[in-house]
Amino acid sequence: MDATDGENSNILQGQRLAFVGKLASMARRDAARLARRHGATVVEKPDAAVHLVVVGEEELPLGEAEGLVDWFDEPTRQAAEQGTLRVITETQLWQRLGLVEPQQDVHRLYTPAMLAELLGVPVAVIRRWHRRGLIVPVREVRRLPYFDFQEVATARRLAELLAAGVSPRAIEKKLAALARYLPGVRRPIAQLSVIVRGPQLLLRQGDGLVEPGGQLRFDFEAWERETRPGPTPDGSSPATTDAVVPLPEPQTIDPAAASPEQMCQLAAELEEDGQLAAACEMYRAAMAAAGPNAEICFQVAELLYRQGDLSAARERYYTAIELDEDYVEARANLGCVLAETGQRDLAVAAFEGALAYHPDYADVHYHLARTLDETDGRDRAEDHWRAFLRLAADSPWAAEARARLGLAKE
Repeated sequence: MDATDGENSNILQGQRLAFVGKLASMARRDAARLARRHGATVVEKPDAAVHLVVVGEEELPLGEAEGLVDWFDEPTRQAAEQGTLRVITETQLWQRLGLVEPQQDVHRLYTPAMLAELLGVPVAVIRRWHRRGLIVPVREVRRLPYFDFQEVATARRLAELLAAGVSPRAIEKKLAALARYLPGVRRPIAQLSVIVRGPQLLLRQGDGLVEPGGQLRFDFEAWERETRPGPTPDGSSPATTDAVVPLPEPQTIDPAAASPEQMCQLAAELEEDGQLAAACEMYRAAMAAAGPNAEICFQVAELLYRQGDLSAARERYYTAIELDEDYVEARANLGCVLAETGQRDLAVAAFEGALAYHPDYADVHYHLARTLDETDGRDRAEDHWRAFLRLAADSPWAAEARARLGLAKE
């Protein structure tokens, strides 16, 4: 159900609302417009007359008293303490408005391809994070994962580490080390106040920071903000170099004695090292040992595509579909390969096959619309451009769709 319909339409009626911090799900202007549609009066800054303050989730830590001081003046803090002002997170607001529900439709959700485009990372990296549980889909439709804005925020922080030069494997090692330090927490980067500082991952605890492995580090940046020390006698800034705790190397697996599951793990590691051909062979060995598998065929197809072997990738996508006709992402990727190799009529058929199993697959509407535009099917293409915008108005590709339809963004 659209959150603007029914019982949620005026849920904020009469409420004075202010946003603080950076939102993860959308621009603040769009969030303010959405809140007004639900009856709220949105003000620029929180004050004692505000009823509700919404804390953005783009940058953690969230919910710490010391983090709110910069946003709230003394009267506002007193109003919060007295209960006349409520402070909630961005997620809690969207839950109130019905935008985040276990059975919600696919609006405002991101497929792996959309998320990769949004963050500027390869889709293979998004798939790896998903496989390792670093990002968790809010729902899956016929093997296709959908991620909500909470996972987008988590993925952004992982992308920050990638941009700082940390490999996906190193990120996973650091998060695993944090998880060992806090065994009750399965996903540290999503559940805790994890700080991304350059290539390092730290956990905020009290007034200090904890490294992977458990060693406490003094938070120099917080201390500097409080004490504002002057320059040293030689004119230089005070040193803030921190010790780094080396992480243990993972145990190696003997390929000759590996199980099919371990072979797939080895294949993923080879892929991470850039050994795509060797990763393909390891996946093939896993299937030789355990029989054909749609998911592994899909992984092999992805690797073959990245190596530029489009014809072999096409055949592996076909195989994945033969093993699991519901595998809509394999159908979508097959269509993309067929379109790229000039087989546009077959590509249209592949895309239409994906939509037959999952009519709300926004990526497929997008690719089908582009393909129809190239095959003189512009009238049919417009239907799919509109369907795409209806399903994914916040997608990184939405501007292209609006331009194609001659629409200005509201």
